[in-house]
Amino acid sequence: MTDLADLGDALRRTVRGEVGFDATARALATMDASNYRRVPLGVVAPRDADDVEAVLEACRERGVPVVARGGGTSIAGQATGTGVVLDFTRHMAGLLELDPGSRTAVVQPGLVLDRLQEAAAPHGLRFGPDPSTHGRCTLGGMIGNNSCGSHSVAWGTTADSVRELSVITARGRRLRPGRDWAGAPEGLRELAEGELSRLRTGFPELPRRISGYALDALLPEKGADVARSFCGSEGTLGILTEAVVGLVENPRACALAVLAYADESAAAEAAAGLLPLRPLTVEGMAADLVPAGAGLPRGGAWLFVETGGDTAAQARARAEEIVRAADVVDALVVTDAAAQRALWRIREDAAGTATRMPDGTEAWPGWEDCAVPPARLGGYLREFRALLSSHGLRGTPYGHFGDGCIHVRIDFDLLTAPGVGRFRRFSEDLADLVAAHGGSLSGEHGDGQARAELLPRMYGAGTVALFERAKAVWDPDDLLNPGILVRPARLDENLRFSVLPRRPVDVAFGYPADGGDFGAAVRRCVGVAKCRTATAAGPAVMCPSFRATGEEEHSTRGRARLLHEMLAGEVVTDGWRSTEVRDALDLCLSCKGCRSDCPVGVDMATYKAEFLHHHYAGRRRPAAHHSMGRLPRWLRWAARTRTAPVVNALTAVGPLAALGKRLGGIAPERAIPRLATRTFTGWWRRRKPAGGTGDLVVLWPDTFTEHLSPAVGRAAVRVLEAAGLRVALPPTLLPRGGAIGDGATGGGGTRAVTALLAARRARVCCGLTYISTGQLDRARTVLRRTLDLMEPVVRAGVPVVVLEPSCAAALRTDLPELLSDDPRAARLSSAVLTFAEVLERHAPHWSPPAVGRPVAGQTHCHQHAVLGDAPDRRLRDAAGLTGDLSGGCCGLAGNFGFEKGHFEVSRACAEEQLLPSVRQAPEGAVILADGFSCRTQLEQLAGVRGRHLAEVLAEALGEGGAAR
Repeated sequence: MTDLADLGDALRRTVRGEVGFDATARALATMDASNYRRVPLGVVAPRDADDVEAVLEACRERGVPVVARGGGTSIAGQATGTGVVLDFTRHMAGLLELDPGSRTAVVQPGLVLDRLQEAAAPHGLRFGPDPSTHGRCTLGGMIGNNSCGSHSVAWGTTADSVRELSVITARGRRLRPGRDWAGAPEGLRELAEGELSRLRTGFPELPRRISGYALDALLPEKGADVARSFCGSEGTLGILTEAVVGLVENPRACALAVLAYADESAAAEAAAGLLPLRPLTVEGMAADLVPAGAGLPRGGAWLFVETGGDTAAQARARAEEIVRAADVVDALVVTDAAAQRALWRIREDAAGTATRMPDGTEAWPGWEDCAVPPARLGGYLREFRALLSSHGLRGTPYGHFGDGCIHVRIDFDLLTAPGVGRFRRFSEDLADLVAAHGGSLSGEHGDGQARAELLPRMYGAGTVALFERAKAVWDPDDLLNPGILVRPARLDENLRFSVLPRRPVDVAFGYPADGGDFGAAVRRCVGVAKCRTATAAGPAVMCPSFRATGEEEHSTRGRARLLHEMLAGEVVTDGWRSTEVRDALDLCLSCKGCRSDCPVGVDMATYKAEFLHHHYAGRRRPAAHHSMGRLPRWLRWAARTRTAPVVNALTAVGPLAALGKRLGGIAPERAIPRLATRTFTGWWRRRKPAGGTGDLVVLWPDTFTEHLSPAVGRAAVRVLEAAGLRVALPPTLLPRGGAIGDGATGGGGTRAVTALLAARRARVCCGLTYISTGQLDRARTVLRRTLDLMEPVVRAGVPVVVLEPSCAAALRTDLPELLSDDPRAARLSSAVLTFAEVLERHAPHWSPPAVGRPVAGQTHCHQHAVLGDAPDRRLRDAAGLTGDLSGGCCGLAGNFGFEKGHFEVSRACAEEQLLPSVRQAPEGAVILADGFSCRTQLEQLAGVRGRHLAEVLAEALGEGGAAR
C-alpha cells in the first residue's frame, strides 16, 4: 500500500508546483464528464517539464499510476485515476509562440482552445478542430483524445493539425515525436515494420476513427508519423508537455444554412450528399434538443451547414447553393454574426441538455460518439433507434452528421444492478452494430473505460494484442493511465453513482425537478464544465467566482463534485459538517447564473442554502449571518424606533464604523449604506391617492426599496399610475378574512373593523436574506407569514409587482421550492411580475415618455437567470433608451460582497463586465442598475450613481415628457 505521507513529502521536495493530497484536491479530481469515478491519491499542478519528470520519477519508484488531466471534460473516464493526477491548467497553460508565416503555434497542454483561437484571430488564422467545449477544453486533452468538433469536415481531427510533440515517457525519457520516425521510443519502429500487413488492412478507413491507437500512422506511405500515432492515446503512452500545431486560414465571412428535414434519418441521409460542396460544417440535431422559440425553420430535424468566403456575399451565395442542392422541408440562411452565435449555442449546449429527456428523466453518456462511414449514417441511425427500443431505452441523437459521428445520451438506469446489467448488454449489442457498419466505437471522445473493453469487437483480438505491445514499448511499467485503452477495466465498474446513498437525504427544499431527491439534484452536474469558461459571453453570468479565482473548487462543477463526494462519504467524510464543502461554497455568490446558463440547470445557489442550513444547525453561525442575514429585522427595528438618523451618524464616524463592521463580520473595505430617514411605506401613507380606472396591482415593498432606496418605490408608483394602473400595497395586518389593503389597513367596513381588533401588524418579506445565509427555518416562518398576509391578494388574482430583481426571483423560485407543501406558494409565485412585465401585460396601450439616451450597466444576475429581461428590453426600446446592458454579476450579490474576506473577489467580478461597461459608456448615458446591490457596487467602486428603470422613466415624466 502506498504511503501517502511519504509520496506527498517526496513530491513537495522536488516539485515547484502545487501538490494537493487533501480531501478537497482529491474530491475535485474523482470524476470527469463520464459515468466513472476513481479516487486519486493526490493532484499535482506542475510548473514545467522538470516538474512533470519529477512526478514521474517519484511515482515510478513507488509504483503509483499517473494520469494527465486537462479541462476534465472527457466523457469516457480517461481523465480519472487512482494515482497522481497532473493538472496542467494552472501553470502549463501558455501559448509559447504563434508564427503567422508558417501558420503554426507552440502550445502547452493546459492551454484552453479559445485562448489559442483569440490569439490567432487577428492574423486571420484559427485552429481547425473546435469541440463544443472550446471554452474550457485544453490542447493537451484534445491531443490525448484526438478531438474533432463541428468543423472537422473541413479541417479534420486534432491529429491532422499536430506537427510535433514534446513528450516525457514514464521512465523519464524526453522525446520529440514527429514524422519520419522522429521521437520514436526504442522498439516502436521494429514493432510497426513487423506488422505492416495488419497496419494496412486492420484499420477502418473513415474520417472519425478515434478508437484504439492510430498505429497505421506509422506506415511508410503515411510518413511514419510518430506524433500522429501518439494523438488519441489518452495519456497512456507518455506525458505531453508541449506541442507544435498547425493553423488554418479563417474565412473572413461565414453564413449558416439551417436545413430542415422531416426526421433525423432524412437529415442523416442528406448529409453525405452535401460534402462535395465543401461546407465548413454539417451538424445535425433533432427537435428533442431544440428549445421552443429557437427560430429554426419548420421541421423535425435540422442540419447546420456553415459556409465561408472572402466576403459576406460570397459566403451567403455558397449557403444558398447548399440550400438549392438539398432536398429540404424548409430552410433558412443566417448571415448576422450574433444570430449565428445564438443558433450555434443551441448545438453546443446539446451535450448538457441531452442529459435530460423531455419528461425530465436522467440520461447519461457512455455511447456518446460512435461513428460510421457518412454514407451509411441514415441506415445506421434507423438500426440504432430500433436497438434502443429493443432494450427499452431512449436517447436523442445529434452531432457531426457530415462525418458520420453521432452523439447521444441514453436513459440508462445506472443506479440499480438490473439497470447496470442492461447497460452492459446494450453496449455489447451496439458495439456489434457499429462494427457491422464498418464504424468506430469512438468518433471523437476516445475509448476510456466506456468502450475499451469492447475494442476486440471492432478490431479483432490480433490488433488489440498489437495495441498492448505498443503500450509496452512506450510504457513498460504500465504507469500511465492503467486500465484505459489497453487491458481495460470493465465498462460497468467504477460507476460514479454506486457510491451515492440509495435513499433520498432529508432536505429543506422541495427539488421538484428532481423528485425531491437532493442526490438527483447533485447528479445533474455531468461535468461538461461550461461553468469553467474564463470569460462570460454576451449576457451569460455563470460562474463569476471561478472567473475571479480560476480555481476548480470555485466553479459550479467543482462545488457539485464536492457535494457528490460529501454524499458518498469516502473522501469528504464529515457530511453536512464538511469544512471542504463549506469553504468551496464560501465564494459562491448565489447569483443563480448556473440555474439558466448551465446546460443541465444545476442550481448552486439553492444547494448552498441547503448546505448552510444543515451545516450550522445547532451551531454558532458567522457574524455576517446575524448582521446581514437578518437585515429585514434590523431595518424594521430602526424604522419603528425612528433611529435611522442616529445609525447614519454613528456609521459616519470612522472608529465606530470600523468596530461595527468587525462585530458584524463586514468587510472593512466596505462603506455601510445609509438608511432612508423616511421609509417608502411612510411616504405612501402620507401621499394623496391617485385616481385611476386601470387594473389594480399590488406593489411589493421589499426590504431594499423600503429602507434603503425608497426613491425607487416612489418612482415606480408615479410611472404605474401614469400608465393608468391602480396601485396598492400588500396588507400589513393579519385579520380573519382580510381584504386587499392600502398598506395601512387590512380592509374596510364593519367586518374589517371587527377583524382589526384581533389582528397583529406584520410585513411581507421574500425571505431572501435568510435563504442566502441558509437560515431556512426562519425563512419558512417568514414566508408562511407572508402567504397569510398575501392570501386575499392571491385569491383575488391581483398581480404583484416586485421592483428588486433578487426579491422577485426569490418569490418566483425559492418560495415554491421551500414551501412545496403549501399550494399558496405556487399561486403567489405565479402572480409575481417585474416592473416591465406589469406595464407590458396590464397597460399594453401605454407608451413611456421619450428619454432618448444611450444606456450602460448590467442586467441583474437574478433577472437573467430566473425572470428574463425581454420585457425590459422592449420597454427601454419604447422609451428610446438605446444600447445593451452587459452580462455577468456585479459581485456584491446581496450579503456576499459585504462579508469579510470577499472584497477582492467581489471587486474582480465587477471588473469583468460591469465596471468596464460603465467606463466605456458614451457621454450622457443612463447607468441602469435595477438591483440595490448593483447600484451600491457602482457607487462604492466607481463613484457612479446607477438608477432603476422606474426612476429614469419617472424623471422623464417629471420633465414634462407626457406619455405618448
